[in-house]
Amino acid sequence: MDIRFQAGGASKWKADAVMTFVFEGEDAEQACTVLSQSALWLSIAPAWRDFRGKSGEMTMFYGPKAMEISRVLGIGLGKAEQLDMTAFRHAVGRAMRQCREYDLAGVGLDCASLARVAEKMGVALDALVREAVIAALLSLYRYDRWLSRKDEHEDPKWLAVMSEGEYVENEVRSAARMAEAEASGIMLARDLANDPANVTNPSSFAEKAREVAVKYGMTFRVLGSADLEAEKMEAYLAVARGSAEEPKMAVIEYAPKGTEGREPVVFVGKGLCFDSGGISLKPAKGMEEMKGDMSGAAAVLGVFEALGQLGGACAPSRPVVGIMACAENMPDGHAARPGDIVVAKNGKSIEIVNTDAEGRLVLADALAWAQENYKAARLVDIATLTGACAVALGLEAAGLFSNDDALASALYEAGNALGERSWRLPLWAGTSLKALKSPCADLVNAGQREGGAIHAAVFLQQFVREGQSWAHIDMAAADNAENPINAKGATGFGVRTLLSAAWDKSEEVLQ
Repeated sequence: MDIRFQAGGASKWKADAVMTFVFEGEDAEQACTVLSQSALWLSIAPAWRDFRGKSGEMTMFYGPKAMEISRVLGIGLGKAEQLDMTAFRHAVGRAMRQCREYDLAGVGLDCASLARVAEKMGVALDALVREAVIAALLSLYRYDRWLSRKDEHEDPKWLAVMSEGEYVENEVRSAARMAEAEASGIMLARDLANDPANVTNPSSFAEKAREVAVKYGMTFRVLGSADLEAEKMEAYLAVARGSAEEPKMAVIEYAPKGTEGREPVVFVGKGLCFDSGGISLKPAKGMEEMKGDMSGAAAVLGVFEALGQLGGACAPSRPVVGIMACAENMPDGHAARPGDIVVAKNGKSIEIVNTDAEGRLVLADALAWAQENYKAARLVDIATLTGACAVALGLEAAGLFSNDDALASALYEAGNALGERSWRLPLWAGTSLKALKSPCADLVNAGQREGGAIHAAVFLQQFVREGQSWAHIDMAAADNAENPINAKGATGFGVRTLLSAAWDKSEEVLQ
């Protein structure tokens, strides 16, 4: 769906329907100040008699067909003091899906109405436009490539951001374009995580990463089994030994003009394209969902899709590096066994006591490799790492761990503002290192059940050099959902949070 801009007020707007927002108890003149002045039929539309503006309520108001604006979709937001950004996004999502059901080709977004909502919510108009546009785009996402019979309703072809002024302000345009780029990155991440493992495997993932890099003129390389062996990444290789699929570590470097020589921002994503648990086999129930155990790597690739779309007009002042560590964890005769000992790239020995604690093994070597090859300004890894994090925080939230308070604060604030909720958890090294103690190696790869998410984070910390600014995002509870802006399945969680970290805190960029 294309994003367009229209200015000049309602008399110059054109769309099959215009979305406008109504708080509980408002009439047309209060809710649609600009629209009702030009679409005079709106205030006397019979449907207003029964429309209350309650949260979740929607009504299509009809006027004369000959008018440029002959349909207005009223979107109820409920009581103003109870509205939050999640509820707003979901309201937009439900409305866009309704427009699809009506087979509308062009939909308008009333900025005058949005300005009222922004004022009541205490946010800037451009910030609300960004959230409205991304919600509209994400709500239309469908993973239907395998369905022999597709939905008969087609998506709207365009969404117009409509301004009452003589022109659409640059801030509003930039916000909409940012949302468009973010949505593209999220939808790429969703596609990759929704694809079955017989389609998205380590090699095909690496090929998709290469396509993104080539499309946007970024640097790309991939490390296969021989390369990983040469780099002495035994922990990573141990995870992949039981699979017929070769492990692939894809690396993308994006260096906008003028950033040469600056310390990069480095993202590392867990890319287990399928996780059976290995010899420590998972239960059969729900194992099909393990095709999405590469959601961390998918989010990293989504960031580069978004950066590529934004281009030089909105480029970070540092290079950005993405490391996507892909493999499969399968139980054949070559698979790693409980009790095996491997030596990671940084020289630490690891006793594998649970082959289903494989993601941290892959990330351990990927983090060590990242620090050997890049002097990172900040290093962030993201992974569907532990079920323990879901137990601690519930669904739709990620655990955030960091050795840098400023980095942790930036990630927390950005994620919560952008719909990717996280909560900072502690790195209690003293307690966790006791749980990770091995009688015959430096570490075991899995501690006791209690505090499992913390133990996993502390394990990873052993592969982060002293003084390196680092954060770990455990998104195991947030990679799958179903709501008005997310068709059941992968969420693309992490793309917006990581993208925000590409810019320094002091830079002026939409956050």
